Amino acid sequence: MSKIKQADLVDNVIAYESGQMSDNDTVKFFQMLVDTGMAWTLQGHYGRTAMDLIQRGLVTRKKK
Repeated sequence: MSKIKQADLVDNVIAYESGQMSDNDTVKFFQMLVDTGMAWTLQGHYGRTAMDLIQRGLVTRKKK
């Protein structure tokens, strides 16, 4: 996935944290965070949620 623009990231974080994302949009958001590696650099909640979604098969990790 290409780099995400900082403004897009901020908008997505605000939408997620304010509960304005659908379940489908949340999965897409976390897929993007995992794809870009940002899931592991944001506050702990994001990494834990990403791992939960990976374990549930809703988000996938890139093969190395």
